[in-house]
Amino acid sequence: MSKIDLSRVDFETLVIHAGQTPDPNYGALATPIYQTSTFCFDTVEEGAGKFAQEIPGFVYSRGGNPTTRALELKCAAIEGAEDAVAAASGMGAVGAVMTAFLRPGDHAIFDLAVYGGTNHMASKNLPDMGVEVSRVDTGDVEALKAAIRPNTKMIYFETPNNPMMKVTDIRAVKAAAGPGIRVVVDGTFAPPPMQHALALGADIVLHSVTKYINGHGDVLGGIVAGKAEDIKTIRANSITKINGCPPAPFNSYLVLRGMKTLALRIRRHCANAMEVARYLEESPFVKAVYYPGLESHPQHELAKRQMEEGLFGGMLSFELKDDVKGLSSFEAGKKLVNSLKIPAIAVSLGDPDTLIEHPASMTHMAVSKEDRLAAGITDGLIRLSVGLESAKDLIADFQQAFSAL
Repeated sequence: MSKIDLSRVDFETLVIHAGQTPDPNYGALATPIYQTSTFCFDTVEEGAGKFAQEIPGFVYSRGGNPTTRALELKCAAIEGAEDAVAAASGMGAVGAVMTAFLRPGDHAIFDLAVYGGTNHMASKNLPDMGVEVSRVDTGDVEALKAAIRPNTKMIYFETPNNPMMKVTDIRAVKAAAGPGIRVVVDGTFAPPPMQHALALGADIVLHSVTKYINGHGDVLGGIVAGKAEDIKTIRANSITKINGCPPAPFNSYLVLRGMKTLALRIRRHCANAMEVARYLEESPFVKAVYYPGLESHPQHELAKRQMEEGLFGGMLSFELKDDVKGLSSFEAGKKLVNSLKIPAIAVSLGDPDTLIEHPASMTHMAVSKEDRLAAGITDGLIRLSVGLESAKDLIADFQQAFSAL
């Protein structure tokens, strides 16, 4: 038990100390890696009590592990949640939520633009399971209300979303949903301290901890946070049974280590992204920049209310003009990306390294062109995860890349 009253400390202190105390066996400051599949009991009675959850403890690492539990408690604390459960990947978290709460004959509403893996689940996996799915711009509250049916059980969206950086009003969606409909927010692009989705009205918030929460590009992982009853259902039915997707203890350890610097990293990501976004907005080759921190962003005022401390994220997208030096926006986009020297061409985000990708040919290549364009993902759209390098160096790199077009 921590000696610190974590309810009274700032985020910087909370994210370091929540969920972790020195190891009671040897006093280790870092949470040990409990690299074991199973746990032993002194008596049959003790084992029976732990299996029945009448005695606290662990029985098998698929259902719980001390290293992973420290991660879950830390993530619950930073989200202001009653509890959290970890998964082996971001899609493990998404899938666990879907299989925990959706049944044949239920109806779920998904935003028009979501991560490619989530899009596949909404368009293929859930309908194959007998779940009805509607796709709606969750930023349009009236359209959302019109899409709700008597059998609607869930509304799912990202904010900001991937890759258009659209901000959805969580409070407005919750008000439109009413009782009996779970509002699930993928907050991967805006983890705390940027945004607290549960405080804004979401019932469940999930993250790919692969991204900002771990922040070092060396782990796959997911987290789901919310009410204790919901998390218990997800853990018992989906993480441990249907999906069988707990994280490895070593991965949980790496995420715990990465989270120690989350507050510092997030602020640098956001500051760099703002500088790069302002530079790109002035470029003669750029048609539009999508970044919630820019005054030109259509939901800028909402972002100021919903995203805290002026932290608007490290993610941005920008769209090249048509006929750039005689090139189509598609060809110009590929040439620009290939000419950059600092950003790595990669599909992830939230790393210390700046990462860049072309959604039409990479993350969203499996999405039909009709659906892609409906979500605003044009052939000339480029997504940028701004890293922790010098913003001055990143801008200089873009300058040379634009000159190479």
